[in-house]
Amino acid sequence: MTKAAVIGSGFGGLALAIRLQAAGVDTVLFEKRDRLGGRAYVYEQDGFTFDAGPTVITDPSALEELFDLSGRKLSDYVKLLNVDPFYRLLWEDGYSFDYCSDEARLLEQIRAKNPPDAEGYQRFHEYSVELFREGYLKLGAVPFLNFWSMIRVAPQLIGLQSYRSVYDRLGDFVKDPQLRQAFSFHTLLVGGDPFKTSAIYALIHALERKWGVWFPRGGTGALVSGMGRLFTDLGGELHLNAPVKEVTVEDGRAQKVILESGVEVQVDAVASNADIVHTYEKLLGKTPSAAKTARQIKGKRFSNSLFVAYFGLKRKHPNIAHHTIIFGPRYRELISEIFSGPNLPDDFSLYLHRPTATDPALAPEGCDGFYVLSPVPNLGKAEIDWSVEGLKYRDRIFKYLEERYIPGLTQDLVTSRIFTPADFQTELNAHLGSAFSIEPILTQSAYFRTHNRDDQISNLYFVGAGTHPGAGIPGVVGSAKATAGLMLDDFGIASLPEAAE
Repeated sequence: MTKAAVIGSGFGGLALAIRLQAAGVDTVLFEKRDRLGGRAYVYEQDGFTFDAGPTVITDPSALEELFDLSGRKLSDYVKLLNVDPFYRLLWEDGYSFDYCSDEARLLEQIRAKNPPDAEGYQRFHEYSVELFREGYLKLGAVPFLNFWSMIRVAPQLIGLQSYRSVYDRLGDFVKDPQLRQAFSFHTLLVGGDPFKTSAIYALIHALERKWGVWFPRGGTGALVSGMGRLFTDLGGELHLNAPVKEVTVEDGRAQKVILESGVEVQVDAVASNADIVHTYEKLLGKTPSAAKTARQIKGKRFSNSLFVAYFGLKRKHPNIAHHTIIFGPRYRELISEIFSGPNLPDDFSLYLHRPTATDPALAPEGCDGFYVLSPVPNLGKAEIDWSVEGLKYRDRIFKYLEERYIPGLTQDLVTSRIFTPADFQTELNAHLGSAFSIEPILTQSAYFRTHNRDDQISNLYFVGAGTHPGAGIPGVVGSAKATAGLMLDDFGIASLPEAAE
């Protein structure tokens, strides 16, 4: 029986392991930490449950497909709850905008801000739907292994002006500065600068409008646990607290996975959901072709990092939405400093997550749980000693939130913890502490991204944010579909049938 190893249990690694196991491949999944999830880790502290990472589910159909392929149902493993508004957007001048599913309500808000932009927004949405069809439905799970595979789809993408940035293209439709921010910030959720990221990423808007925004009962960690149970229910082999030390290569093929414990596992193929630089430089460091590839990848532009503070309060704040985007006094200039450094900006824009708005059980009775996320430069762009600056930065953010949005925060604080770019580097092996791997600019997308199958090591594959199509839950689940298709084809196993729409 064919045996495959998947290294890392983020959403991409889990989705790939499920697909392989469902197709009859004997699959073993190795996870460095004591829980599944990778960036989607869970902290339980003082009665609060904090999702560490991704909290926005935007394409439940991609998740449902993983369960449908083996005759099971996602709803039997986890319950998804609808979140509306998708996001509440707040500015320092007091303006607020609910980005919601109700188109009439959306247009009403746009007209109130700048009447001509209502018609412009409708044209932007139509454009986004075209991008969604071409860039997500057609290409999101298609591996780009050679340059010609890119050339074949270039005419469609050029026709949609994918060579322009999201913000620039949005400006053709929407003129009000704050509304432009409202419809361009999404690229930041996948590690992209809206002023540089390809306009194709405007498809995120259509994706949210089509399927809505969802949150699992019990938190994102409950979805991760459900996927882990599906994998083991299918017969998959799961190992936690099992960091991989090395992948051995002989005659151009991966042969064994060696754990730091000394255990060696002979395999027919290896797929890495670990950081791409870590995989090539550390796990495959003894292989000349891999060492060369690591050097090449390190020359690319990597995404920003994140600072995250998790905190629990002893009072509820029902006026705060589940997902809140807080814009600071600057937009373009701040984003430029986040992606280029060389220092930690004095101001910030924030994502405030209040999961207890949808699932109160994530905090003790009468309490509210939050995390606040601030995009910051990665460790290669700004030399910041986060062991010194981390708590100072947390306190600055708490002070800002208390003054403007959460009165009494300091007095009501029950518990808190932080996760810095240094933690991304040490806990997640992320190169430069990048939160989203390679930055999603046009020249680092599709064929120009790390390929789903290595060009030199014929049975080495990649899944997750660093490979095509990129970061975000829909992106990494799509990468799992692309990579699984390659692996099953290479194994001579018929691909699984598509789940019905």
